[in-house]
Amino acid sequence: MTIEEYRKILSMAIGNEIAAHDFYKSICEKVKDNSLRSIFAELADDELKHKIFLEGFLTGAKPFHFAEVTDYEVAKTVERPKPSIDMKPYDAIGLAMKEEEEAMQMYQALAKFSTSPDQKQMFLALAGMERSHKVKLEELYTTMAYPEVW
Repeated sequence: MTIEEYRKILSMAIGNEIAAHDFYKSICEKVKDNSLRSIFAELADDELKHKIFLEGFLTGAKPFHFAEVTDYEVAKTVERPKPSIDMKPYDAIGLAMKEEEEAMQMYQALAKFSTSPDQKQMFLALAGMERSHKVKLEELYTTMAYPEVW
């Protein structure tokens, strides 16, 4: 993979992080519940941190790695909630979880169809980053949606 191809992939990923930030910020501004506002503000801030993290690779153009996380695929069992100002906290987390799942699946699909081994590895690394976000949200969702478990 050429440096230019590497930069294009990173630029696309950065654009996705900006879109996720804007999405979470808009939800944050619309929900009434203060705890939800706080959760979505934190998610929006996390997406900005991811953007800055990825921008660091544009200047260095070096490979990056993420720790493997166990994915129990909770998101697959949850319907995508519709955003509303009166969302229940577990629905709001479910929505964020589905967003991260979609981002992960997009990068996995791009990796699957990549003909360049380097490009494929880059997409798999990005999918791993999104998977770790999703797993974190799944843990929070399980705690909120099923309090009887803990």
